[in-house]
Formats: sequence, C-alpha cells, structure tokens
Amino acid sequence: MGTSRFTSPQAQSDYYRAYDAGLRTLPPPAGEHDVETDYGIAKVYRFGDADGEPIALLPGRAGTPIMWRADLTGLMEHHPVYAIDPIGEAGRSTQTASIDTTQDHARWLDQTLDRLELGRVHLVGVSFGGWLAGNLAVWKSSRLASVSVLDPANTFGRFPPTLIIRSLLGMLPVISHWARPAFMRWISGSDRMPENDPVSDVIAAGLHHHRVRTAMPAYFRDEQLRSISVPMLALIAGRSVIHHPAAAHARAQRLVAGIQAELWPDATHSISAESPVEVNERVLRFIAACAPTP
Repeated sequence: MGTSRFTSPQAQSDYYRAYDAGLRTLPPPAGEHDVETDYGIAKVYRFGDADGEPIALLPGRAGTPIMWRADLTGLMEHHPVYAIDPIGEAGRSTQTASIDTTQDHARWLDQTLDRLELGRVHLVGVSFGGWLAGNLAVWKSSRLASVSVLDPANTFGRFPPTLIIRSLLGMLPVISHWARPAFMRWISGSDRMPENDPVSDVIAAGLHHHRVRTAMPAYFRDEQLRSISVPMLALIAGRSVIHHPAAAHARAQRLVAGIQAELWPDATHSISAESPVEVNERVLRFIAACAPTP
C-alpha cells in the first residue's frame, strides 16, 4: 500500500502554513512529543497540567488537533489532554511503514499511548478518530479507561453510497476545485463554509495537498462490537450524512454491552465543533463516572 505523502514539496510547504496558522489559535501547549512507533513518528500536543486521568483526542480525517480548538479549554480544566496527529493523515506526524490492516492502526495508536506513559487513558474521537478509538477498543483495550466516540465513521453504521461518490468526486483533479468545497459543506451540514476559519482551512489544505495511503476504516462486524469491554459513550448526530443515524444508534445499543448511546437529533457530523459546551459536559460527566473507586 505504501505510505501517505504530500503531493509535492510546495504542497507540503503550503499545507504547513495553514497548519501552523491554525495551531496558533489553540491554547499554548504545555508540551510537544514526537513519539516513535513501528509505523512512523506521531506528533502529540499536551494541553494543561491538571491532575485528572489523561484524555487523548483523535480528530476526524484531515482535522488534526486544530479541529478540537472549541473543545480544548473545557476538557483541559480537570484533565491533561493529549491531542494526537494520526500517523498517515495530513499533519505533523510522519509515516515510514505501511498501515495495511485495522490491526496496524491499533498498533501505532497503542504504541503511541504506551510511549507517552499515560497509564489509564480516556480516548475521545470524532468521525475517523471515533473509528480509531473503537478499533483500539476492539483489538487492545487493556490500557483504556473509557472510549467516547462522536458520530464515529463506519463504526455502527455503514458509509452510504452518496458519501463514497461525493468523496471520490473530490479527488478528481478536473472537478475537485468545486467538488471538494461542496463535499465539505455537505458533510458539515452547512450551506456555506466560514471564511478564514482555521479548522476549515487546515482540513481543506489537507484534502488538497496530502494523499492518504493507509487501510480504510473497516466496518466493524457484530462480534467485534460485542467484544468491546471498555466503558463506551457514543453520541450519534441525528443529521449526520456519514451513516443512517437512527440505525447506527440502534446497532450500538444492541451490540455493545453497557454502552451509553445517545441520538442527538439536531446535531450534524460537526457535532464537537457546533456544540462544544454540551459535548464537553457529556463527555466529562461520562469520564467522571468511569473513575476508579477509591
């Protein structure tokens, strides 16, 4: 399968300008880590120095830690927060070996958490990041204190054909100049994308300048979801276009033992950005309930 790459040195330079501009809009990191794994180096930013159990954030495709800008301040008040640039995605991480299987995705993430020496960690992921979190819960959940997935991709509901067609159109050079912005508006549930928005800018730059060469997020089989033993919270956006929300919500409730699955009827796939206060409150309440008994 090879490794993910930027389309050219100039494309990489252009992308990093958007990335660095977005990074400057976040709270100042308390630390930066370049974590060596068998698949490359994962860039991780630590925010806050609170004493609570650590939270690790996994963004959606091309989202980078910048997509958590509306959530970080609330999350870091009582927990140290580690925002991860996934290996293979556009960002500051570097991929050096093929990620060909779902197990490979689990291994690079597990190695990253292990080498950060986080101990019990609460994973929070949105979209593709939600799938990454669920995938680690399937393959190796021993280090996880909890998993919160926010409208996770291809996890409880399959990608609809419309999503696949629109994403493919956005990759075609001849029409990508209009198809890609249209795709971003459609998936975010917005009539128009905000101008000079650092999150939109870095996602657009990543989709334009970077080519992902990693295993696609495979749809979880029933038995895989039944095998999840870590406490899990799932917030499903009622206006999501990446799956059929009601069916995804029902499947989560049916297959994952003890899951707290909620259907937020007015939310779009951009649930964490459009409702950061409400999402933070729900995630932090769930994490508090998962704390070890004294």
